[in-house]
Amino acid sequence: MSYLKRRFTLAAIGRCFALLIVMSFAQTVMAQSTLFNIPSTDVVAPKKVYAEFDYFANLPKQDAGMFQWFVPRAVVGVGANIEAGANVLIAHVPGTTNSYFQPNIKWKFLQKDMKGLAGAAGLIWYTPIDDRDGQDSYGLVYGNFSKKFSGTYGPRLTAGPYGFVGTNDNWYGTKAGAIIGLEQPVHAKVSIVADWFSGVSAFGYFTPGVSVVLPHSSLLNIGYSIGNDSYDSGNNNRALFIYYGIVLN
Repeated sequence: MSYLKRRFTLAAIGRCFALLIVMSFAQTVMAQSTLFNIPSTDVVAPKKVYAEFDYFANLPKQDAGMFQWFVPRAVVGVGANIEAGANVLIAHVPGTTNSYFQPNIKWKFLQKDMKGLAGAAGLIWYTPIDDRDGQDSYGLVYGNFSKKFSGTYGPRLTAGPYGFVGTNDNWYGTKAGAIIGLEQPVHAKVSIVADWFSGVSAFGYFTPGVSVVLPHSSLLNIGYSIGNDSYDSGNNNRALFIYYGIVLN
């Protein structure tokens, strides 16, 4: 084999190896389970643990009743394209703090990498930890599909339906609707992200923001959530949304 041919072959192998590393890393950090609010079609790899901490704070601050949410969460890949986990939502307003336990499960039932297609379905259950007499448990059921377009900076679109189960006559707001999301890479480690829960409820927000890949298979998302009823409530139902996630093991 000539020197030039050997050099070309080694260079090609090197490029393929580097591409595999980048693809593996991208798949690892992509398994964050959500964009901002809506579920993604990603699932955590088997025997891996994804840990995250969310902070959601009313901004601009209201004169009274400013809300803050603190949400530690963990998700485990249990195999066969299934993940399971739990969130603990700590919701604070002046003078009152309530906590909620949120077990969840997701199944990725469709994965066609060559076509950039994926589909997932899941359930998130919400049950109060304290003040159980005044609140009921309920579940969020969803299904979604995503399409990743080709190209170095090809976007990924996510969309699907959602609905609530187990609600009663005290439920306030929309009981079903659509979830839509966009992830647009603008750099090897930076993407513009936006997602939307339709309807007017505690879930009904449009959240644009930025997602930054950090070292050690971690991720930082910073966005601004605008309630779908903000037109009626002024600026009261708007919030800063920050979350940090990391893949463990």
